[in-house]
Amino acid sequence: MKAPAVRTLCATFLLALAAVSARAEPARYELDPEHLTAAFLVDHIGYAKVLGMFRAARGSYSFDEATAALSQVRIEIDTLSVFSNYAKRDQHLKSADFLNSAEFPRMVFTAADAKRIGERTFAIAGQLELLGRSQPLTLSATWNKSGTSPIDKNYIMGVSARGSFKRSAYGMRYGVDNGWVGDEVALIIEFEARRK
Repeated sequence: MKAPAVRTLCATFLLALAAVSARAEPARYELDPEHLTAAFLVDHIGYAKVLGMFRAARGSYSFDEATAALSQVRIEIDTLSVFSNYAKRDQHLKSADFLNSAEFPRMVFTAADAKRIGERTFAIAGQLELLGRSQPLTLSATWNKSGTSPIDKNYIMGVSARGSFKRSAYGMRYGVDNGWVGDEVALIIEFEARRK
């Protein structure tokens, strides 16, 4: 093979390698606050579960769509934004009996990375910081869809995540011993995130 042909072949190979490397770069995503639901379910004296939500939250993560590698996950939730459709209960939830929002205005979930357990499912083992304590929490997440939004033309990733934790692990014992309020809290997180 002649030298010019070898140089052309090498140049083509390097360009192709650079293109693959560029595609393999993880992208940063930010949760869209207009399409973010952070909700919870807690048992009430065994009669039914109370469904509540937090009206203010934010977060970000890195994701490589080519390899499905997920990392640098951070979700912050403002505890003062708790809403359960009953004002008196909401004030109680913000008090020292529960979230103690005056002293601890945020609960934060962080994870360094995640384990892919299916084609579009992940186990995100991280830490939940609440009431000044940090405890392990694993979110089961499903990557629903990625693509260009037909509304604003941003590149969007949609995710559904679920998890649970015990309130008592964070020192939140109100209603646990007498069974008035369930110890187990189910988390429901649904969001769309914009690629930066």
